[in-house]
Amino acid sequence: MTQDFTGEVAIVTGGSDGIGRATARLLAQRGATVAICARRPDKLAEAEAEIAATGGKVEIHQLDVSDDAAFTALVKDVARRHGRLDMMVNNAMSVHYAPIGNLTLDQWRQDFAVNADAVFVGTKAAMAVMARQGKGSIVNISSSCGIRAAPYMASYSASKAALIQFTAVAAMEGARSGIRVNAIVPGQVQTAATEAFGKAAPDTAAKTIDAIPMGRGGAPDELAEAILFMLSDAASYITGTALPVDGGKAAQLYLPS
Repeated sequence: MTQDFTGEVAIVTGGSDGIGRATARLLAQRGATVAICARRPDKLAEAEAEIAATGGKVEIHQLDVSDDAAFTALVKDVARRHGRLDMMVNNAMSVHYAPIGNLTLDQWRQDFAVNADAVFVGTKAAMAVMARQGKGSIVNISSSCGIRAAPYMASYSASKAALIQFTAVAAMEGARSGIRVNAIVPGQVQTAATEAFGKAAPDTAAKTIDAIPMGRGGAPDELAEAILFMLSDAASYITGTALPVDGGKAAQLYLPS
């Protein structure tokens, strides 16, 4: 089923690149008005031009979601100007890669500020609008690191795990108001950052890909399709879930060769 989102309004954080950009583009292609926010103005302009070129309705906002006052104001402003807010995708992320002994408290807090605190702030503001409408759908983007341990990813993993549990609680609180809240749990996705890592450490990248049951990383568009399914009425009886979209990695029992 391909849902028509004409007349609906969505906010996508971290929407200027990767999974967020693919999601914003697909929502716009299917009729939604999409507000995307991100920190980098150049990437925002690129995303806006790409979506507008295909006739999509898009607006861009330069914003750091860890600024809770600015983020709350954005959600309220989008809902006020359009008279509604149907969908929210909390996709912005922060990651620090370091052993615990070298990880600073500021780095730990920054990952939580973006990956968990901002999801709370955005969800809270969106749920207030959606409760008045009697309907809404929120999708939070976690990570396979939030359900499986990986060395040197303490702050990222812990914050993404917190996001999953928050999603479940928000789903329980929103259910009787017609608000669904779900999480998508991506594995490796072939974004620009992943491609750069592959060039910098080709042997490690090749081993990482080989360890995925499907033998490849996911494409941003594949993640976007899963996100749109969760946002859509096709998933009308699904809430409180964390859906792995990872080529089978989360289900895999690792056995050394």
